[in-house]
Amino acid sequence: MKLLCLISCFIFFISCKTPERNCQDYRNGTFEFTAIINGEEKTTSFTRNEAIEIDIFEGVKDSSSVKWINDCEYILKNLHPKNASQKAPIAIKILTTNQEGYTFEYGQVGDSNKARGTVKKIK
Repeated sequence: MKLLCLISCFIFFISCKTPERNCQDYRNGTFEFTAIINGEEKTTSFTRNEAIEIDIFEGVKDSSSVKWINDCEYILKNLHPKNASQKAPIAIKILTTNQEGYTFEYGQVGDSNKARGTVKKIK
């Protein structure tokens, strides 16, 4: 009976642990994001500082302004949109962090459809 009680308490304390969110560690740096697009794995590299993010996807560079809403949320706005979909700003919310990178949720501002991804910090 004591063993069952100890196991129950252990499980309770583990489930109450708050995920790590050290978002300040990821405001600046060089990162990689890999996604499945049309059945193929594609990787985007990007460098971000407080105000600008420069992306490289399939050899093409693009830049966006970065506006931090709070420590863990920011808005990306493409500085040189080539079509209507690139004009829509993207809201990004960092959900959890670890030593290698972070997990985030993203979607167009005002759209309830959100997707999740994981970013790896390169430097």
